Amino acid sequence: MTRIELAQEVLDDFDRFFDHQATHSIEDTPQRIEEIVQALQILAHSPLIGRKAKAGKRELLIGKESRAYVALYRYVPDIDSVFVLAIRSQRESGYKRSR
Repeated sequence: MTRIELAQEVLDDFDRFFDHQATHSIEDTPQRIEEIVQALQILAHSPLIGRKAKAGKRELLIGKESRAYVALYRYVPDIDSVFVLAIRSQRESGYKRSR
């Protein structure tokens, strides 16, 4: 089974989601974060499921409509590991940090 590692910056992404949703009075933020974390578990069995992105990275689409997110990750087959680099809302135009 492929190992999944979250970059420290992903926690910053989650904080950004909490801040945004608190500003807009969205009550189920912890549930949404849990849904994202659970969805990432598919990478343990299918690390190449995400669409191809730049520089050998991939993107996993999570959820739908207003609850949709995109996880940027890199799969390293030599060590059978996925490194989740960033997560953004599908409505955001790009990732907050350069990857």
